[in-house]
Amino acid sequence: MAITILDKILTAKAARLADLMKTVSLEDIEAKARALPTPERNFLAAITAPTPSASGGTGVHVIAEVKKASPSRGIIRQDFKPLEIAKAYQAGGASALSILTEEDHFQGHDRYLREISRNVELPTLRKDFIIDAYQIFEAKVLGASAYLLIVACLKPKVLAEYIALGAELGMTPLVEAHTEDEVKAALDAGSTLIGINNRDLKSFHTDLQVTFKLRTLIPDSIPVISESGIFKPADLKALADAKVQAALVGESLMKQKDVTAALKELLNF
Repeated sequence: MAITILDKILTAKAARLADLMKTVSLEDIEAKARALPTPERNFLAAITAPTPSASGGTGVHVIAEVKKASPSRGIIRQDFKPLEIAKAYQAGGASALSILTEEDHFQGHDRYLREISRNVELPTLRKDFIIDAYQIFEAKVLGASAYLLIVACLKPKVLAEYIALGAELGMTPLVEAHTEDEVKAALDAGSTLIGINNRDLKSFHTDLQVTFKLRTLIPDSIPVISESGIFKPADLKALADAKVQAALVGESLMKQKDVTAALKELLNF
C-alpha cells in the first residue's frame, strides 16, 4: 500500500511528540491544563450564535485560518506575520480563528497559537493532527478554546475519550469527517460539533460537494462546519442553504494581500 501524505504527517507528528514528552511529561502538562480555568472565549457559542447574511437571510460564520503552507500548495504566504493576520481577520468579521501548529508540513508553530490567543479577542482552534491526549492538554495551556480531532487518525474508543476530555477541560472538540463512515463514527463517538472536510487527506483533492452530501447524515441538532474549498460569497450562500453553521476558510484568504477586505467580500452575500 502506498504511503499517503497523511501517513507522512502522522509519522512526523509521533516523532515530535515523543521528543516533547522527554522535556515535559504528560503528567506535568495535564496538571497545568487542569489547573487553568475554562477558556474565556467559547468557540462553540461563537460559531452557533444567530448571524444574518448581508442581504438579511441566514448567515454563515467564518473561522479564518492562519496558515503559512500546506503539503499540496507549498508556501501560501511569504509575508507571514501570524498576529497581524489574526487581527486583520478579526477586523474583517471572523467569528473564530483556526491556528495551524503542525510544523513539518504546514510550517505552523505552537507560539503562533499562544500569541494569537493572548492578543486577539476571538476564540481559537488548535489545528493539528492530534494523536495523543497530551496535545489536548497542551492546546489548553497554549490558550486554545477548541481543538481538532480527525476521525481518520483515531480509533473509535480513543475518539470518544478525546471528545469527552473536552467537557472536562471546558473546551470544544471539533470532530472532522470526510466520508459517510467517518460521519457515522463521529456521531457514535458523541460528537457535539462536526467538521466536514472537503479535502481528502490522503490525496488532498478538494470538492465542496462533499459537505452537501454528508450534511444530510447529521442531525440538525448538531452544528456543522464546512472545511476547505470555500472561495466566494456564493459558496457561503450555498452552505447557509444547506444548514451549515460555519465555514473554515484558509488558503483563499491567506493568498490575498488585504485579508480584511477579502473576508468582508466573502461575507457579503
